Amino acid sequence: MTEPSIIVDRVTSDAEGLEALATLRIRIFREWPYLYEGDAAHEEAYLRAFLASERATLVRARIGEEPVGIATASPLAGQPDSLVAPLVAAGVDVTRSFYFGESVLLPAYHGRGIGHLFFDAREAAARDAGADYAIFCGVVRGEDDPRRPADARDLAPFWRKRGYAPIEGALCEMSWKEIGGSEKISHPMQFWMRAL
Repeated sequence: MTEPSIIVDRVTSDAEGLEALATLRIRIFREWPYLYEGDAAHEEAYLRAFLASERATLVRARIGEEPVGIATASPLAGQPDSLVAPLVAAGVDVTRSFYFGESVLLPAYHGRGIGHLFFDAREAAARDAGADYAIFCGVVRGEDDPRRPADARDLAPFWRKRGYAPIEGALCEMSWKEIGGSEKISHPMQFWMRAL
């Protein structure tokens, strides 16, 4: 029996299965390293607003109509000041940069090249929009964090292979509720960048 084909395509409207994509985000972000306690209504509203923003790109991996991964990108200048200010302080020209939001994939589909397809699609969208740089951030967790699974994947080698490098001293803070928590907690996020 052959495995079903995975299709990687762009979502172009908020009518294209946002509820399923919101549920997928919550499911994946519950895992290490985010440990995120998600809310379906918030996630769906986030995705709807994201798709309404100019030059935003939402890429999904799916089997039939069932999403198994999602990646986003949009102009950095349109991001909140809490995200932009540390980059301006680091000397980044935000008007020439694209911000890559999440890139998440169910673990069963890791190792099939989908992560590369996500980056390829977002980098192409950034170039099409006239951007010269691509930037994203990843959560910083301590190596000694007792919640770290023994098989946790370090994505830094993959990012470096794609040409990304950390921006020295460029960090921001993002807040979310962790699983079982009642209050949002601030988490440090390290920025990575590459020239397109």
